[in-house]
Amino acid sequence: MNSFSIFFFYLICVLCISSCQKKEKILTKSEKEWIELFNGKDLNNWVVKIKGYPINENVNNTFRVENGVLKVSYDEYQSFDASYGHIFYKTPFSSYKLKLQYRFVGNQVNGGASWAEKNSGVMIHSQSPKSMGIDQDFPVSIEVQLLGGIDNEKERPTGNLCTPGTHVEMKNELITEHCINSSSKTFYGDQWVDLEVLVIQDSIITHKINGKEVLSYSKPQIGGEYNTLISREGELLKSGYISLQSESHPVEFRNVKLLEID
Repeated sequence: MNSFSIFFFYLICVLCISSCQKKEKILTKSEKEWIELFNGKDLNNWVVKIKGYPINENVNNTFRVENGVLKVSYDEYQSFDASYGHIFYKTPFSSYKLKLQYRFVGNQVNGGASWAEKNSGVMIHSQSPKSMGIDQDFPVSIEVQLLGGIDNEKERPTGNLCTPGTHVEMKNELITEHCINSSSKTFYGDQWVDLEVLVIQDSIITHKINGKEVLSYSKPQIGGEYNTLISREGELLKSGYISLQSESHPVEFRNVKLLEID
């Protein structure tokens, strides 16, 4: 091998090592940017609001942590009695990717509405828990609705859209229906399901289930059923809080993390 070949071989090796190191730095930086919203140990940084009770009163130990999982449980309830609840992360966000896993377990508590069986949700662009009325059912927000299959003969997609006190646009048309189904398949068992939500202020919101996009919409805004912020009717929602829902069926969450987008 002549001197030029040796030099060229050496140069290629240097460039390859440099490229690998650069990729490694990018991956490390990307990993560090993800925020673990749920630490798997306790409910630090989360705020509870249950209908009929003051903020941070975790009635009947509804929200709890066991074995690294954030559980919504009703084993201390005699009857649900419309005690809709939400647990909010302490900080509002504007543009981000949110990832988590969820699954439905056990049986619905006595007194839960029939529509709430295997039904929960992730609220985004939500009003703060402090601003909610003591008897308010749901925060004004965009709900990423989570459903589980009940009847093997009936499809029941998940990653849907519900709009408590809000509207959205799809294909430049204002959508005033309360709930819109996604294109996801139905999950009948107690398997963990991956949810990813992309939120870019009031520009675009997309839902993914197990890595597949199942719904997309834009221009989330205040208005419609369950709107307790009448003076802000029509206001576009560019940011807000994230919460996990309690609607009467036991549900579990884990690996809740968020990547902010500039």
